[in-house]
Amino acid sequence: MRGKLQQAGLVMVGLCAGVALSLNFSASANKEVAAPLPVEELRAFAEVFNAIKQGYVEPVDDKKLITSAISGMLTGLDPHSTYLDPEAYKDLQVGTQGEFGGLGIEVGMEDGFVKVISPIEDTPAFRAGVRPGDLIIKLDGTAVKGMSLNDAVKKMRGKPKTSIKLTIARKGEQKPIELTLMREVIQVQSVKARMIEPGIAYLRVAQFQENTAPSIAKELSKLDKQGIKSIVLDLRNDPGGLLHAAVGVSGAFLPEQTLVVSTDGRTDDSRHKFFVAPQDYLRGSKDDFLKAVPASAKKVPMVVLVNGASASASEIVAGALQDHKRAVVVGTQTFGKGSVQSILPLAGNTAIKLTTARYYTPSGRSIQAKGIAPDIVVDDTPTGSFQRLREMDLERHLETPAADAAPAVPAKVEPSAKAKSGNQKTKGKDGDEQEAPLAPFEIGGKNDHQLAQALNVLKGMQIAQQAR
Repeated sequence: MRGKLQQAGLVMVGLCAGVALSLNFSASANKEVAAPLPVEELRAFAEVFNAIKQGYVEPVDDKKLITSAISGMLTGLDPHSTYLDPEAYKDLQVGTQGEFGGLGIEVGMEDGFVKVISPIEDTPAFRAGVRPGDLIIKLDGTAVKGMSLNDAVKKMRGKPKTSIKLTIARKGEQKPIELTLMREVIQVQSVKARMIEPGIAYLRVAQFQENTAPSIAKELSKLDKQGIKSIVLDLRNDPGGLLHAAVGVSGAFLPEQTLVVSTDGRTDDSRHKFFVAPQDYLRGSKDDFLKAVPASAKKVPMVVLVNGASASASEIVAGALQDHKRAVVVGTQTFGKGSVQSILPLAGNTAIKLTTARYYTPSGRSIQAKGIAPDIVVDDTPTGSFQRLREMDLERHLETPAADAAPAVPAKVEPSAKAKSGNQKTKGKDGDEQEAPLAPFEIGGKNDHQLAQALNVLKGMQIAQQAR
């Protein structure tokens, strides 16, 4: 028996070596000398595989072991690289079209728990009050500790109109919070638009999907009939999405052939510059939707609203409009996700999502783990800003090499002391200073402090200064 297992171990070493060799040739296609194979590490892998097969308390399927090994390799790299089983791969494909099932939460893993990055607007999680930074410690009473992220996400997904109980640990709360959410078919309306005041067009992008840029072009065309004199582009709480959608949205406000973003990685196909050009923003469509964008969209005064939950594609757009001095960026420092993930399909309807490059704004700024610094800092509320999880808070986040780092654009108004603490200070019964939660507000609603200040900027009025 032991001899057979040792033989299997040799087969595993050969298999791993073959896979590593093929990957090595692919990654080193432009190098004269390939790096040597890690034979000792591959042998250790085979020994662990054998130990599990021989001594684990229950029999384990070979496929499960190999899949778990692949998943572990990817999740050990950074918060955004992951293995996608058939269900997760299908969900990803459907999600980019704007419709999927579940609760509506962008999540990651931290210390073995599911950490909320951002709830998506108009979803069960958002309405129930799930907040960025919340740790989900139990799902329907089952401890999350020990689950993979994919397993936890699967458990949160399910048939519409079925419920699930989330047990949440939240900073500042002494006891866990229990929330019962009803699953829904999540239909994210990517773009909302209206004339917020006479002559002022308001466009909100909730997520960057396949139809986002065409929708922006369509809405601008409609609003232009009412006379656009200035524009507010609201990217707050937008977790990002498709890169070509970000290029298309930027192209609605920038001249043709303008550089929007560049990417740089180890392979030739990860090094690319994206311009306002059809080949960079069209995907499977022959209709150039940007031709319908009115001329006013590229000329009138413009403000871009961002906050700590504006990530990825949102930061590409904000950075491009800021670098080209097309718009004034207002709000708070963005999330700081400046990395590109490529979807690499595998056999059996599976895939891996692998971080392959960093992206840079037109001026060469990398915002990885830093974010976009607004031109004018305005807190979420008149009394401070919400505490939010950012890229730099995630375990194993990708750092920006010192050679690539560029100084952030200096803000014209420093954030208030209350913004830095996240909540307003109040006196407790015992006289001790405590943090009182900030009052929630509807983005784009009448109590939206940042939007009100954005309108003041467009009108040439002085913005409200926070108390110091």
